[in-house]
Amino acid sequence: MVRDPNSIQSRRRTGRRYTITLFIVFALIAGWALVWKYAAGQAQAAVEGWRLREAKAGRVYTCGAQSVGGFPFRIALTCQRASAQLRNKDAAIEIKAPGVVTGAQIFQPETLVSEFIGPLTVAVAGQEPFLSANWTSGESRVVGTPRAPRSAALSFERPTIERIVGGKHESLLSAKHIEVSGRIAAGSASNHPVVEVSLHAERASAPGFAHAAEPPMDIDFTAVLRGLSDFSPKPWPERFRQLQAAGGSIEVAQARIKQGDTLAIGAGTLSIDGKGQLAGQLSVTVAGLEPFLNAIGAGKAIQQSRGMDQVAGMLDRLAPGLGDVARQQAGANLGAGIALLGRPAKLEGRQAVMLPLRFADGVAYLGPIPLGPTPALF
Repeated sequence: MVRDPNSIQSRRRTGRRYTITLFIVFALIAGWALVWKYAAGQAQAAVEGWRLREAKAGRVYTCGAQSVGGFPFRIALTCQRASAQLRNKDAAIEIKAPGVVTGAQIFQPETLVSEFIGPLTVAVAGQEPFLSANWTSGESRVVGTPRAPRSAALSFERPTIERIVGGKHESLLSAKHIEVSGRIAAGSASNHPVVEVSLHAERASAPGFAHAAEPPMDIDFTAVLRGLSDFSPKPWPERFRQLQAAGGSIEVAQARIKQGDTLAIGAGTLSIDGKGQLAGQLSVTVAGLEPFLNAIGAGKAIQQSRGMDQVAGMLDRLAPGLGDVARQQAGANLGAGIALLGRPAKLEGRQAVMLPLRFADGVAYLGPIPLGPTPALF
């Protein structure tokens, strides 16, 4: 049987094409594997860089075990039995969680996204936990490099935080969603950065902090910090001390809180005094003032104040029992009285009043009403 030379050559060409195609495919796979391995090494180096940066600020992160995966299009660094130790002058605080998975896209190595696996516990080093936290999903996103960070965000769905006392859990905070973010809005990390910080919370309830904070709230807050010389790694109290020494400011660009029938928005600029306390004043417009005053017990506070005692004593000397009447009226008409001290305004179509929210000597005041102490920033 005579074979057709053209047919033989055609089969040979086809075979060569298949061989070349397979070679190209294997070469691409091998090349991509090398690219992925290089990118995984870069991602690991970036994570280690962030750990070193945090350690300089007194926050030390460790893993019980580590692994790398995610091939072919993603790098995933898994940290099992994750822990953090926060060191300060008083004590070392230990935070523990089952794990953290940090991921990066191959062509976006400067963006690290971490997923947190709960529950999380907080304890003084060597002691039993005093706080626990959990969530349905939680993640962070960091953009930039350890030397030149640009932005960071932390978000949780259905977070809960509980205080542990004598083995019993007491609710401190719960929410539908909470997100905290920060970015360098101007300047750079090494040269007078202007830092913007934002908080967004939906249906947040904090009965462990204040009775008035128990009804769910929606919060939107944005502030701009001016006066930092750099954003080198250091604890936040030191950063605030630096801002105060430089005569810097905290510009509240937006503050909006909705709780039941009460809606408040505010803006203004604050400073930090030599004791680390907030100082200054915000202009706040409030609709539904009366429910808020009832929630914080403002009427009772006025009735039991030292000034009211003096007024009641004088009235009782004029006519026995008149002081008690004055106390009752002071509490009952408090909302109307404060409204008269402020300026009438409209807020989203509702009648409202504009009042000063003042910070002085570690106390916050809404008009003449003390809202309570404010924490020192350093």
